[in-house]
Amino acid sequence: MIHSLFIVNSSGDVFLEKHWRSVVSRSCVSYFLDVHRESPNDVPPVISTPHHYLVSIQRNGISLVAACKQEFPPLFVIEFLHRVVDTFEDYFSECNENVIKENYVIVYELLDEMLDNGFPLATECNILKELIKPPNILRTIANSVTGKSNISGTLPSGQLSAIPWRRTGVKYTNNEAYFDVVEEVDAIIDKNGQTIFAEIQGYIDCCIKLSGMPDLSLSFMNPRLFDDVSFHPCVRFKRWESERILSFIPPDGNFRLMSYHIGSQSIVAIPIYVRHNLVLKSGEQSRLDITVGPKTTMGRTVEGVKLDICMPKVVTNCSLVVNQGKYTYDTVNKVLHWDIGRIDASKLPNIRGTVSVAATNSTLETTIDRVHFTISQMAVSGLKVNRLDMYGEKYKPFKGVKYVTKAGKFQIRM
Repeated sequence: MIHSLFIVNSSGDVFLEKHWRSVVSRSCVSYFLDVHRESPNDVPPVISTPHHYLVSIQRNGISLVAACKQEFPPLFVIEFLHRVVDTFEDYFSECNENVIKENYVIVYELLDEMLDNGFPLATECNILKELIKPPNILRTIANSVTGKSNISGTLPSGQLSAIPWRRTGVKYTNNEAYFDVVEEVDAIIDKNGQTIFAEIQGYIDCCIKLSGMPDLSLSFMNPRLFDDVSFHPCVRFKRWESERILSFIPPDGNFRLMSYHIGSQSIVAIPIYVRHNLVLKSGEQSRLDITVGPKTTMGRTVEGVKLDICMPKVVTNCSLVVNQGKYTYDTVNKVLHWDIGRIDASKLPNIRGTVSVAATNSTLETTIDRVHFTISQMAVSGLKVNRLDMYGEKYKPFKGVKYVTKAGKFQIRM
């Protein structure tokens, strides 16, 4: 299925390539780079070229481009590329150009095990860690002295079992199970403050450190909220269909239990509001006044607030005053960045001042292209975990659930 994989940095240079079924020339990546230069934030996931299909994802400032010669299920390849990045992050704590270059040997070993003749083979981190030991200083020194590699000489115990995602013989002194319910709000707000479009993309990330072979059941207070769901292979889908309960034997360590989508606009509450007043006039000094405040936060604090305001090309400079945070104006890309931080409800963040506009005959349009915010201990959809039960083991684990709401693709028209 996948013939070659290219990893490209932000400058457009291919700094790693791996071939499986046949050697594909790195010149094919030029088709991807041409599209990326024109619209870096809107690259199609699949690009058709005369001899290949290029499937790409972009994460952490790098792009992974897979070259395929035949038709294929595109989501299959996209999911695999995301799994590659997740595996690198699990092994090296982060995934960027410098980290990959420092760990070239282990990266190539991982790619060899994850794909066999172009088809996914071992993609579970638990299995991979038994095959290829994660790097540490002592192991690196020992390997350089003895000439050994990180690859294990024995087959992982879970590879041939009915539960390939969990290794056998897991033991912990403290047995813990943590669940992070994270929801990202995608929205488009018009200039009058009315919601044109709103939906929620959510996921549940787990950190499971339980001894033995525990069988968990997770139930929700309101499971009918979900419009669409996607599960880790460990989840028993038939029980979810019949009872709306997540029943699973978990992998050991960190993994994503499920992803979900809520598209009912009536359920999606917009957590913040932006009041804006900006009238741009050609060849004149124009006034800008923007205020940000909490809206539907259930008393929770809104943190990490940032606004990226895309100005017309004729805006030459900004002279502004902020009562909270700091601002910068990118005169090349014509973007006003306002980093607010935490919103204090008693003193709402405000930015005001003048904007210099050059003479033009074109229409002057402005949008707040990106809004960033984070609200801890709140799921904006109202989703709540009811209870977590464990079977198959006699000990009582420590259990914890954390809720986080973040901005996804959040745009406000002015």
